[in-house]
Amino acid sequence: MVQYKSLGNRLIDASIYLLLAVLTLVCLYPIVHILFASMSNPARLVAHKGLLLAPLGFTLDGYKLIFRDNALLVGYANTLLYVGLGTAINMVMTIMGAYVLSRRDLFFKKYIMILITITMFFGGGLIPWFLLMKDIGLYNNVWAMVLPGAINTWNMIILRTGFQSLPQELEEAATIDGASSMRILLSIIVPLSKATLAVIFLYYLVGNWNSWFNAMVLLQDRDKFPLQLLLKEILVANDTSAATMGSSGGVVIDSAGSATAHRELVKYCTIVVSTLPILLVYPFLQKYFVKGVYVGSIKG
Repeated sequence: MVQYKSLGNRLIDASIYLLLAVLTLVCLYPIVHILFASMSNPARLVAHKGLLLAPLGFTLDGYKLIFRDNALLVGYANTLLYVGLGTAINMVMTIMGAYVLSRRDLFFKKYIMILITITMFFGGGLIPWFLLMKDIGLYNNVWAMVLPGAINTWNMIILRTGFQSLPQELEEAATIDGASSMRILLSIIVPLSKATLAVIFLYYLVGNWNSWFNAMVLLQDRDKFPLQLLLKEILVANDTSAATMGSSGGVVIDSAGSATAHRELVKYCTIVVSTLPILLVYPFLQKYFVKGVYVGSIKG
């Protein structure tokens, strides 16, 4: 049966679609701007003002520059190692913690949750944290990047709530059949919590990929630096180029020739290279996102 909408309803629908289209463009334009800038001629790029709707003299020189130095490739390899190992540890530790806290017969459950929640709001400070990490051997090694953040309290609470939302009768039936706690977790709890686990996995994946602070504080050798720390150094170095800009905003060619323009180009190319893998992962996990967050937050 065809339903006819009044003129007022159609105007409201059109306004909503227009607003969503504008918001979509506002969100997408920064990504498009960076992509086009990374493929632009560096001299024309730094001289350009206003919106960037197409590459300015298409070139891939920026990507050739960043991959000419092995430091970026080493940073990429380090990041993949930290993300793979770190996310695996994150998921195992978070699942185990959430499963224990979701047990209804856990002794002192309320007080344990209070102690865990306190860690979300209070910390010992940077210097005590650094001294602790150094004393326990988490300095200038791979474990310094994956163990300090093995569990995120908020993610564990979301997953615990998702586990609690599952029917208790399933666990009782499995217990009667002689299933152990580990068998219940792996055969019942985990398969029924795929949506929530996918969201937690995405949180950890993005967090580990973007992590640079631990590396800046705990890593000393440059051959252990992750990609994001190298990106930070590039962005900070680019900020110092402001001293070479004239008062009129034009580019000042110093003794290094077009070094300022190429720093700008390298900045955009590095951002694209460091962001692209996460952008490729998002579409495959997006379908679980809303459902997982809803299931993990519907009960307290």
